[in-house]
Amino acid sequence: MTGTAHIEDAAEMSEPVEACARPRAPLGLLAELTYRCPLQCPYCSNPLAMEKGAKELSAAEWGDLFRQAASLGVLQVHLSGGEPCLRPDLEDILKSAVDAGLYTNLITSGVTLTRERLENLAKLGLDHVQLSIQHTDVGKADLISGYPGGVAKKRDVARWTIELGLPLTINAVVHRHNIEDLPALIDYAVEVGAGRIEIANTQYYAWALKNRAALIPTREQFYKSLEIVNEAKERLKGILVFDVVSHDHYAVRPKPCMGGWGRNLIDVSPTGKVMPCHACETIPGITVETIRDKTLADIWIKGDAFNKYRGTKWMKEPCRSCDRREIDWGGCRCQALAVTGDPCNADPACALSDWHKEFAGIAETESSAPPPPFIYRRIGVPAE
Repeated sequence: MTGTAHIEDAAEMSEPVEACARPRAPLGLLAELTYRCPLQCPYCSNPLAMEKGAKELSAAEWGDLFRQAASLGVLQVHLSGGEPCLRPDLEDILKSAVDAGLYTNLITSGVTLTRERLENLAKLGLDHVQLSIQHTDVGKADLISGYPGGVAKKRDVARWTIELGLPLTINAVVHRHNIEDLPALIDYAVEVGAGRIEIANTQYYAWALKNRAALIPTREQFYKSLEIVNEAKERLKGILVFDVVSHDHYAVRPKPCMGGWGRNLIDVSPTGKVMPCHACETIPGITVETIRDKTLADIWIKGDAFNKYRGTKWMKEPCRSCDRREIDWGGCRCQALAVTGDPCNADPACALSDWHKEFAGIAETESSAPPPPFIYRRIGVPAE
């Protein structure tokens, strides 16, 4: 069943839960409009087995979802993919989000955009553009993305964005093939007029996990990158805002996955699967529900996937008695599963985990060896 539902109605139907676990209204919704993409980045967060376009939600279904999201309390919608600009009905999808009163952010590689289309999106009410770059060097960018000619086009899109008066964020996923060129990536963001840069160390699940040995930097490279970022933050204060996603293998404490499982964000796949994170379907026994079968409020409040690791009751030691358990919320469940075999174990990024030494050792071993060829992200091609 679909249709707009109020959070109060769904709350009345939900089972009583501990106070700290009761879901507050989510802040944002990641709308993965399609898995189709002209780029083939080996660190892509899309699943290894991607659904094809014929099953994608229609523009009308996305519009209904956005109205439900606004009713639930969502403030922001991030139009993503794959490449969202491959949707010929992107304008209709955007308009429905704007009409629902949501702040709209277009997350794009930019390579299929025209100035005319971007101008039309701006007129329809687009609030923000987040442009991904792989490198400033043409050869390296083409190698990483598996797409020739992207560098020049991305500069055009950045220029058009600023000319149209839209805020611009540059998004750079960092790994061994570009981490030593981080100063150039930061300079690029300043040159094109971005107000914000997201420097995201690769998160190793989905395609990135398949390509970990090809992507993982050395500990020395990572710590040098922190120095570069800290220096740039001071030098560019008031010019560029930095948002940094840290590297897990060289951490001593984990990050709160998606801001805490089922606490802040909703991820919706192209076919309407409603999830607390991109990779949660890798966890055995988890039930992921779709917007075609239930309302967003019902899934957010009562859904198995959202309640599986919400709050703290599910935790084992050392998380259960840790004074950071309501700060990092145990870290990443998918990473715990991948490394320890049990999603309820502490994230191995944490120094208190029994698997932390092994987890760090993986990075030390793989980063010190020559990188193997990329396994490029492609729909319908076995990721082997």
